[in-house]
Amino acid sequence: MTDLGTRTEPALRRAAPALLGYAAVRALGLVTLALWSAARDKSAYTLLTARWDALWYTRVADLGYGYEVRLPNGDVHSNLAFFPLLPWLERLLSAVTPLSYADAGFAVSLLASLFAAWGVFAVTDHVYGRRAGVCAVLLWAVLPVGIVQSMAYSESLFTALAAWSLYALLTGRWLTAGLLASLAGLTRPVGLAVVAAVWAAGIAAFLRDRGNRAASGSERVTPAGATTATRAAGMALAPLGAAAYVLWVGHRTGGGPLGYLDVQAGWRNGFDGGYAFARFVADKFTSFPSALAGVGLIVGVGLVVCLYATCVRQGQPLPLLVYSGVVTALALCASSYFGSKPRLLMPAFPLLLPLALALARSRTRRSAGVVVVIALASALYGAFWLNGSGPP
Repeated sequence: MTDLGTRTEPALRRAAPALLGYAAVRALGLVTLALWSAARDKSAYTLLTARWDALWYTRVADLGYGYEVRLPNGDVHSNLAFFPLLPWLERLLSAVTPLSYADAGFAVSLLASLFAAWGVFAVTDHVYGRRAGVCAVLLWAVLPVGIVQSMAYSESLFTALAAWSLYALLTGRWLTAGLLASLAGLTRPVGLAVVAAVWAAGIAAFLRDRGNRAASGSERVTPAGATTATRAAGMALAPLGAAAYVLWVGHRTGGGPLGYLDVQAGWRNGFDGGYAFARFVADKFTSFPSALAGVGLIVGVGLVVCLYATCVRQGQPLPLLVYSGVVTALALCASSYFGSKPRLLMPAFPLLLPLALALARSRTRRSAGVVVVIALASALYGAFWLNGSGPP
């Protein structure tokens, strides 16, 4: 393993090829979206900043919490379902610049996506080396739903915080890891995955140090200089953000500690172990055209499971396995809108590392050709998707 922070080459310069490649892929996606939208007489910028969840975030920034929509079937869509860090940043940026809340959300997303790409590179470079790091960033950029990384959504912000928290864990910076995990917990409900990674790494380190002390009879300090106290402090910090918001929602709604679950239930979101998703897939086989979609869904889920199994087999560090495992479980086993599952899986970037390793071991010309073809397909799909059903 290597440590990005101890290299003689400056960290940003080392990551430059990955960041430049990422920017090129995202620029291709945005240009394609602009051209496709113009041909359909739609505004690409509106699709990126003022539809679906982006509207809910800007309403929180503008009006605060308390806005809700009551549907004819009795469902209540409350903006309390949306965690506060992104709208806080939108409000802050709008207060110090001429940008609107929607403009600020777009700016935050673009900047966060670059930091997320850098974080993905840092983690992969630390574990597998620079070439794999560049490949991992490019693969994350060319995901079919990669256009979401440029939307005024919270995925890019969350992935940036999660990736750098994981990197801090891998390099023994426990207080930093805990602080970033806490901020991730203020960004999306899946912040639980980052907290779980911090706690799993902490418990494993405690057990390892206990065994070492029993064997040597002396107090052990980790190579990165993390004492038991700093490790415990990082673990204590990690859940504070998510816990604070969930408890505040429970107090505001009168639902107690589980009040946030009632808010999510109003959106028909919950965790049922994948039962609703399995029924959704099974229903696709009731007719021939939809059966093809059912097959595609099964293949997609199978690919995700195979990638995770490969991550385990290749011996990925425990924090990465726990993080990607929890993100995947929450995405696939939730009863939320099924069309959003690819978007919910996007932060699980460690799943891409086996593919990044394979790409890194290929000849440069072949790897570049693969990335270019997938980037073009991703750009076209993203433009088609946003001008159609989109990513609610």
